[in-house]
Amino acid sequence: MEHVALYRAWRPQSFQDMVGQQHIIRTLQNAIREQRLSHAYLFSGPRGTGKTSAAKILAKAVNCEKGPTAEPCNECDACRRITAGAVMDVLEIDAASNRGVEEIRDLREKVKYAPTEVRQKVYIIDEVHMLTTEAFNALLKTLEEPPPHVMFILATTEPHRLPATVISRCQRFDFRRVSLEEQSERLKLICEKEGITAEEEAIQYIARLSDGGMRDALSILDQIASFSGGQVSYQQVLEMTGGIASRQFAELAQTLLAGDVGGMLQMIDGFMQEGKSADKCMENLLYYFRDLLMVKMVPQADKLTERVLDPRDFAEIAESFTKSQLFKIIDTLNHYQTEMKYAVQPQTLFEVALLKICTIPKEEIDGASATAHSSTADASEVSQLRRQLSELEAKLERALQGGVSAGAGGGASAPAGNNRSSARSSAPRVASKAKIPSNMDRYIAERHSPAFMEVQNKWNQILQAVKEEKVTIHAWFMNGEPVSVLEDSVLVAFKNDIHRETTEKPANKQLIENVMARQLGSPCRLVTMMLKDWNDAIQGAAEPPKEAFELEPPPEDGGSSNSKEPWVDEALHLFGDDLVVIKE
Repeated sequence: MEHVALYRAWRPQSFQDMVGQQHIIRTLQNAIREQRLSHAYLFSGPRGTGKTSAAKILAKAVNCEKGPTAEPCNECDACRRITAGAVMDVLEIDAASNRGVEEIRDLREKVKYAPTEVRQKVYIIDEVHMLTTEAFNALLKTLEEPPPHVMFILATTEPHRLPATVISRCQRFDFRRVSLEEQSERLKLICEKEGITAEEEAIQYIARLSDGGMRDALSILDQIASFSGGQVSYQQVLEMTGGIASRQFAELAQTLLAGDVGGMLQMIDGFMQEGKSADKCMENLLYYFRDLLMVKMVPQADKLTERVLDPRDFAEIAESFTKSQLFKIIDTLNHYQTEMKYAVQPQTLFEVALLKICTIPKEEIDGASATAHSSTADASEVSQLRRQLSELEAKLERALQGGVSAGAGGGASAPAGNNRSSARSSAPRVASKAKIPSNMDRYIAERHSPAFMEVQNKWNQILQAVKEEKVTIHAWFMNGEPVSVLEDSVLVAFKNDIHRETTEKPANKQLIENVMARQLGSPCRLVTMMLKDWNDAIQGAAEPPKEAFELEPPPEDGGSSNSKEPWVDEALHLFGDDLVVIKE
């Protein structure tokens, strides 16, 4: 007897045989019972999830001689002939090979004729996204208002490629990937019926490899059963599919953690000798570390993982890694997996990726937990500094208010407490005055120069780079703003003297100067002052100097030149002899 592939032999023939699409099955069965069937349906979802099978079952349900019925009997002549594909009124069209406008026009002409063999005509258009734009336009009107004896069922794996006008004319059902539990139960049932002996781990691994597609799972099972003579083991599945056992992944992970470059390269060479492909190894390793991250971050994460057979083993390995470490490894593997698609020697890139993971600096690997602790410490330090800053600003405000009150009340009568407040409030002003650059005139002249405009345009990038270096310095430095550039010096004016003094500390100032040098492309020196002093300096430079009023002696003439009091001669010159009276 001719062998039939398992996925064909076990294709669902009724709604109850379908696996994992209960939300769709219930809706269709209720629509049949209540006679509320639509004229057009759109079945979308990943491959192998039952779209075409559901379409054929629906065609049998509406044309069953005992129906329309929620479950086709599969015994009447109509059901058996539709299953065999021998009914001309139930037409399955492959849109990938009949994608032109002429084929759709031919379909549109035949739609108007009444069915001859069954109750209702059903057109199943598979891979409908392959139709051309002209074919879709030809189908639109018929799809919207077909004759009452016609039903359209469109199936596609890429619904985003369909025009919105087509989607709006159909009832859409999204098929989901079949869950691992449902796939495993179905595979066990088929193995039992077909006389195949399969290990539990082998069935679970096949279900995971299929990525939620029941057809793919049955194809893998059929292939391995043929190879092993009906005795399916976990090791045989790995050998046939090119997979790597979890134990080997664990060994490879330990070599990466220890930085054992020699052991890691030997393991890669062993994989290649076994006939495994580098891109498949990269994909499986990426999944493995992804599952480790899920197990580490999410309690009871075995339902979220793709390759975990025993979550307890994964939990032990996950404890050896930190979250930061796993994130770094996944980023590296993902980067090289993308590059591998265009590589002539993918094995070389695979080796380079693992070598890079082995040589990540110690502070990023072994000290990952210390980094996490340091991040927490930085966050607490920032919050503490902000509280201290708020308290200092409040004290400064009270001191300034006290100083104003003291100045308004007069020197002799002011209370002693106000005098002390005034003295304290004046202290910051004296300190800030001392920080005014000596060459202020040159800074003012260069405040609109092209060099300053470049610094101003890149200021946000400079602040962001300082934040990435150390967030605490950024918290103080962001209070300042650039006001001028003179040669290699960048003048930054601060609104608050506390922020300026903290920025001026040697370690903080050195970090900021290094960041500015990287962003601007040349060595820079940071110069600071108070913003109020800068504004006063600009205002003073804008006002012309006032000439002092001086009394000048009149031109030398007869009587005035012998006068010993110049101001008397000036008065006589201004007001005349008639108005000036001189008294001894």
